[in-house]
Amino acid sequence: MSSQQTSSALQTTVAVEKITITKPPLGSPIRRTYTFRVKRYDPEKRSYYWREYKVELTNHETVLDGLLKIKWNQDATLSFRYSCRMGICGSCGMIINGVPRLACETKPYDLGTEVITVEPLSNFEPIKDLAADFSNFFEKHISVKPWLIRKDETEQFEKLDTYYPQTEDQLSDYLEFAYCIKCGLCYSACPMVFLNKDYLGPQALAQAYRWSADSRDEGAVLRLKIVDSENGVWSCHYSGTCSKVCPKDVDPALAINLLKNWLLSGKRRR
Repeated sequence: MSSQQTSSALQTTVAVEKITITKPPLGSPIRRTYTFRVKRYDPEKRSYYWREYKVELTNHETVLDGLLKIKWNQDATLSFRYSCRMGICGSCGMIINGVPRLACETKPYDLGTEVITVEPLSNFEPIKDLAADFSNFFEKHISVKPWLIRKDETEQFEKLDTYYPQTEDQLSDYLEFAYCIKCGLCYSACPMVFLNKDYLGPQALAQAYRWSADSRDEGAVLRLKIVDSENGVWSCHYSGTCSKVCPKDVDPALAINLLKNWLLSGKRRR
């Protein structure tokens, strides 16, 4: 190695030695013991009952973490649904302290209570404990045809060589409503679904608007015929609870009112 190469290597070492990596300060987790009051459903007896569990959690852990600790360490028979654990799949919807929420995004520490009440979602048929049957919910979702509809069946069902261009303004017409993860929280919070089991509900109606507002779609007329009914948009009395509980800040109540506006004004004809 020449003297020039040796000098260059030393400079590199010095430069590396000057680099300092500082980890951000991480405070000690705050540990608390919570009482989980869980409303469970027994499918054999077809009845509900309550069970209480003591669970220690930090301020970083969620209600889902608490339920998993119960299942692993105290009661393996406890049933509930979950998957991604990061607020994407929408599987862990349940009523927590009286409000429909995602268990994976709700921290007991943030709720500010020592007792955490957990119940299955309202307006859904129970399966077991906290797991609810989403069959009717998804049937209503499918009934509004939540996909792009083209009048030309070649475009509808065959692979095309080109794409449908869309401007930023056209995208903004429906983007908010495309964030729906089908968790069912809006459906559970809706008082009109409770009163009328045939009502399509806020999730399906919001998706009817989402796809009809898409500039690439030509199926708005078909969807408006479906939602223009006693069990469609006209059952909504605008309580707004659907929009308040959405974990993705989708506003189904707004979508329903926009559908009503189309129906009353006749502006959407495609």
